[in-house]
Parts: sequence; structure tokens; C-alpha cells
Amino acid sequence: MSTDQNKFQAIISHCKEYGFVFQSSEIYDGLSAVYDYGQYGSELKKNIKDYWWKSMTQLHENIVGIDAAIFMHPTTWKASGHVDNFSDPMIDNKDSKKRYRVDHLIEAYAETLPEAEGNAVLAQMDELLKENDFAGLKTLIEEKKISCSVSGTSNWTDVRQFNLMFSTQLGSVTDEASEIYLRPETAQGIFVNFLNVQKTGRMKVPFGIAQIGKAFRNEIVARQFIFRMREFEQMEMQFFVRPGTQKEWYEKWKEERMQWHLSLGTDPSKYRFKDHVKLAHYADAAVDIEFDFPIGFKEVEGIHSRTDFDLKQHQEYSKKKLQYFDTEINQNYVPYVIETSIGLDRMFLLTVCNAYEEQDLSTPEKADSRVVMKFPAKLAPIKLAVFPLTKKDGLPEAAQLLVNECKQYFHCYYEEKDSIGKRYRRQDAIGTPFCVTVDHQTKEDGTVTIRYRDSMEQERVPLTEVKNIVLSKIM
Repeated sequence: MSTDQNKFQAIISHCKEYGFVFQSSEIYDGLSAVYDYGQYGSELKKNIKDYWWKSMTQLHENIVGIDAAIFMHPTTWKASGHVDNFSDPMIDNKDSKKRYRVDHLIEAYAETLPEAEGNAVLAQMDELLKENDFAGLKTLIEEKKISCSVSGTSNWTDVRQFNLMFSTQLGSVTDEASEIYLRPETAQGIFVNFLNVQKTGRMKVPFGIAQIGKAFRNEIVARQFIFRMREFEQMEMQFFVRPGTQKEWYEKWKEERMQWHLSLGTDPSKYRFKDHVKLAHYADAAVDIEFDFPIGFKEVEGIHSRTDFDLKQHQEYSKKKLQYFDTEINQNYVPYVIETSIGLDRMFLLTVCNAYEEQDLSTPEKADSRVVMKFPAKLAPIKLAVFPLTKKDGLPEAAQLLVNECKQYFHCYYEEKDSIGKRYRRQDAIGTPFCVTVDHQTKEDGTVTIRYRDSMEQERVPLTEVKNIVLSKIM
């Protein structure tokens, strides 16, 4: 399996050192699989959200957004199938008492094998999962002598199912409180609001409802940095269509979502579609968009043709009609749904992995290198850094005036400490696409030096043009 663990570890270290991602509650030795986004990470995350939200709602006349609550009536999760079906096959090591998700355990083992051999093991696992053959999965683990990372033994229990939802109490007195769940996905908040949005927005099928929000899953084995967390964020859009048209809309959204990813300038060879071997109980088609991370190809987004399962289930459990009257065909029906669901944290990790580059800039005369984050300019946390060449002669004041002019339009950073070279390197490391130096020539002719992150080229431009140059690159 093609992986680069050294690069992945370097990216994790870089995220900590430069204020992108911190371990949650780190001063208390952290909380497993929970992370905080730092000052640059939170900006990058917000920019990804904004780019997705704009592409879904602003650029589509028939898609609107909502923001549903995290808590929902407990019957919601009975209707959706999560109470009965939202489980993963788990296995325990009898010596270490450590619990593993079966697919993660086998995947980790497959990554240690040559690619063809690893793929054969994964294909075998997929078939067993498809058949819910738990005894077969245990046999596979034992035959391959897959061991626990803690005890080093292969002394395993039988494979069992565990529900992944977090539950809590609603009410002030525990005895009287009712059990409710933290939502494990954001989709159900859209489905239960289908009629509210359709009627108040006077929406006509086909139309979509988009949402960005937190979800929670009690992952037993959460690993690989922010790739799999217990608290995470989803960007989902449910697109309601006339029954019988779902296949063409599924293909359309499959292509449109891939184009969204490629619109950020990523090498297309780093992406691929992977059809689901085992379809969820509600789906008639499903595909993942996978990205080539340093840890191998992994899922970033899923496109699912969910049929009319969700609305029908909520209609049955709530005893409220969730139907649409289609005036074009003079017919009442429960719409079918095409879902696009992307993990925001995974998209963040994708963006960071794709941007991270270690460059050797050595010349015969001098050893030199840099780490640069080549973020698309529109996603970069800081768009423009402004440096006065010296701390005197009115240069700081002129530089601050430029910052004040630009900060209404995009994030700027002002710095006057250290040499210009060191200041450039710091901005490269956080991915700032443009740096401007205000020097003595600025006072003479009103020009500044603008330096481009990726090429490191510099040119003189009029001070009055800086704002427009940056704006033209980030729109």
C-alpha cells in the first residue's frame, strides 16, 4: 500500500507548531481523538466552509441552507434506523482489553503488505462485511495472525456489534430524564424540516437543502490525526427529486462534486471514485470520492442515492405526511433523495496535505530550504502580509496604512521583527500567498515590492494596486 508516514508525521507536527491544530485539553494530557483548531486552522476551516456554502447555496437557485439543532427527538433516530443499525463490528484483545473496529484492524494490517497482497486482503474483508459474516472476519484475523498493537498477541474475542451513538439525559432529574442522542449525522435535521423549507421557501422539486454542522460518533478506534474523530463537522446537501429520476441526478451530482474538488487546482490523479461494495439499507447507489493522502487513498466525500427511505420512515413514525404535490405531472409523491456528504475536517486535512511541501533551495554557495503551504489563495488563512523594511523613517506608518486599507476586504498580517528573509519563511509556513515590503523607494515613487509565495518572485507594483491584485486572486 502506498503511504508516507514520515510526511504525515511532519504535517501533524507542522499543524501544531504553526497554530493550525492542537490536541484538545492538551495541558491535561489531551482527550483521545478530539482536536482544537488554532488561529490559522480556524481561519482555513472557515474558508473551506464558506467556499462550499457559496458553491451550494449562492450558485444554485434551487438549493437553500438551514442550521438544525444537534439535539433531536429520540424517535428521529429510531425512524432513521440508527438505533437498530448504526453499529460497527468490533473485536477485543483478551490480553490488552483493547477494542478495535474490525475493518480498521484489517486495514492497518493490509497497509503493511505489498500493494497487490494488501488489496487481496481488503477484498476478502469487503466480501465478509457485505455478508455480515462475523465468524469469517474473526477467522481472517486469526489466519493472518493480526496482532494487537498493545499486547502483541492474537488472542481475540468473537466479533460483535456496538452502537456508535453518544447518549445523554434531557431533563434536570436523572430518574425522570429521557434518553436522547447527540446526532451521529446532520442529514436527519434536513429530512424532518423537508416540508417546513419546501412550503416557506415555495420550493419546487428538484431542490436541495444544505447544512454545515457538528456530528458525534463514539468511534472505538479513532486514529490518523483529524481523519477520524469523535466530534467532527459535516457539510451535507440533500437533493429532493422526482421518483424515477434519481439515477440521472446521482450521476450529475457525482460529477459536479468532483468538479468542485478539482476547482481548487488539485492534481486530478490524486482523486478517484470508489463504488460501495456493500450498500447501506437505504441506498440504491453509493460512491465515495477518495483522495490520495500520505496514509493512502481515503474517503473524503460520499454521494448516495438514498431513495425515499428517509422521508417514508419519518412519515411512518411521526404520522405526518411528508409528500410533495407535483403540479407538472399532477401527482402526490414522497421525493427521492440524492445526498452529497463531505467531512469538513477531512477536507481540511486534504487541503493541508495537498499544500505541504518541503523545498531544498540550496545553491553552491549556501545551504537553504523552506517549508511552504501552497494553499489556494482563496482558502489561505492570511491573504496578505505587510512588512516595513525598517522600524524607522515612517515605513511602519506607511505599512500600517496599507493594512488598514486592505483588512476590510481580507485577512492581513503586519510584522516588523527580524530580517525580511525570516519574515518571508514564517509566512510561507502558514501559507500566505502575498507578502509586500514597504521600503525607502515607496516614499519616493509610491511603489512596493510584492513577493509571490509559490514562485518566490518579486516585483515592484504601485502601492495603490496591492488591494486589487490580491482581490483578483482570491475571488
